[in-house]
Amino acid sequence: MNTINFGRVVLGGLLAGLVLNIGEFLLNDKVLGAQMKDFFTKHNFAEPSSSFMLVAVGLTFVMGIVLVLGYACIRTRLGPGVKTAVIAGLFAWFAVYFYNGIINGMLFGIPTNTMMMVIVWGLIEYALAAIAGAWLYKEA
Repeated sequence: MNTINFGRVVLGGLLAGLVLNIGEFLLNDKVLGAQMKDFFTKHNFAEPSSSFMLVAVGLTFVMGIVLVLGYACIRTRLGPGVKTAVIAGLFAWFAVYFYNGIINGMLFGIPTNTMMMVIVWGLIEYALAAIAGAWLYKEA
């Protein structure tokens, strides 16, 4: 019961990472794509390169693995299931979206309504990713 199944952490983490990557693609390309292009043009930022995209996708899969590892660590105390998965997702969401989102939003002057939409999007995205990853996780 107290042994983490690292093979299942990776398997569930890859599924969670897939959910996160799909969510990020939908948010950044379909929902905010035009706004982001305007923002890059306005501030003379270069469009993200293909190497940036590869790193971002890879790190998002790593985040999925870390997310499921967090779930595996807390499930012995909170019990297996959706509630524990959502709590694990909240930890990751706070670090990735809430904390960094607000700081970067203020730094780059992103409108409050856009930031709130992005933060809520991330909350849903991370909860769904954690639930998906936890679904594949089984104790060793």
